[in-house]
Amino acid sequence: MSLPSQPPLRKLPASIWALGFVSLLMDVSSELIHSLLPVFMVTTLGISVLVVGLIEGAAEATALIVKAFSGALSDYWGKRKPLAVLGYGLGAFSKPLFALATSSGWIVTARLTDRIGKGIRGAPRDALVADIAPPELRGAAFGLRQSLDTVGAFLGPILAIGFMLLWQDDFRAVFWVASVPAFMCVALLVWGVQEPNRPVQHQRINPISRANLVRLSSAYWWVVGVGAVFTLARFSEAFLVLRAQQGGLALAWTPVVLISMNIVYAAGAYPLGKLADKVPHRWLLACGLLLLIAADALLAASNSGWVFWLGVALWGLHMAMTQGLLAAMVADTAPADLRGTAYGFFNLLSGVAMLVASGLAGWLWQTFGTSFTFMAGIGFATVALGLLALQPRGLVR
Repeated sequence: MSLPSQPPLRKLPASIWALGFVSLLMDVSSELIHSLLPVFMVTTLGISVLVVGLIEGAAEATALIVKAFSGALSDYWGKRKPLAVLGYGLGAFSKPLFALATSSGWIVTARLTDRIGKGIRGAPRDALVADIAPPELRGAAFGLRQSLDTVGAFLGPILAIGFMLLWQDDFRAVFWVASVPAFMCVALLVWGVQEPNRPVQHQRINPISRANLVRLSSAYWWVVGVGAVFTLARFSEAFLVLRAQQGGLALAWTPVVLISMNIVYAAGAYPLGKLADKVPHRWLLACGLLLLIAADALLAASNSGWVFWLGVALWGLHMAMTQGLLAAMVADTAPADLRGTAYGFFNLLSGVAMLVASGLAGWLWQTFGTSFTFMAGIGFATVALGLLALQPRGLVR
């Protein structure tokens, strides 16, 4: 007897699978670095937790804000893949900078270069997934890409642990190794992904003109608003790593935090994405927010033991339930010819929220203590739940 998930997987185009493995390779590279980077900044470079929060918030916000412009450009140009190649290429070329870093300035340069690359590729890649995938399998397609992306997100930290043990906590050697899968990912994107032909427009129209912006429905802008408040509640995972180190976890083993979170994330992303094709989206989003509230409560209560690790697992489950879902909701509520622009504005608002959230998290951590960081997350998640409860009937499914 075949598993229920097999038929949709077989129906997904090869380019969806290729995009998934592109994401997997880049995440292996990125997480080799990012699973160690917060501890490297604090212990080796002597950077404060507040500055770590600001760097992480600025980096993630940069990625999300740049998506606004790359998405609109992909709509105007009528091409998604070249922008994705440029973005992944910048990400690959940023990796050696981490190994060379001797101060916060190097880290800022490397992180912003990497995140600018992520911003350039993000909206065109998501729009490319929506363009390639059959409409009835869109949730499954986003779930598959997110699942493979997250497999990379836990393979990277596993490799980081192995290399740290092998090379006796040599951060820089691990950072050099991270360049290899990054350049492999660019090669796979160039030769493994086929962009579908789009109707030729005789006259290119500015996708962010007033005439086009009014075509973005109230349902779309509601998704944007909920996504921004949701991002305020979901600050950088760097704080999970620092919470574990605070609980006494050895340097070489700190990547276990992201491994644990991403195993749960990867396992849940595809089946929950498939479920999103069948049930009301707002129900799944509400469940994801409740999981985030539970995770924050556990992480506020403990930095070690089963309470801490259950909090990490619930954080991963909430990510699996919501990240691909929000991407599918944007695709469902935006016109096909404005999908890049729609993802861009969605990520612009989420980027501003991420900057505020991570900066606030670092300030609360340093000023009032770690528990206040996670309690603030509970507060913002509760506000997002309130927005869901106030959603006009029939606005989104």
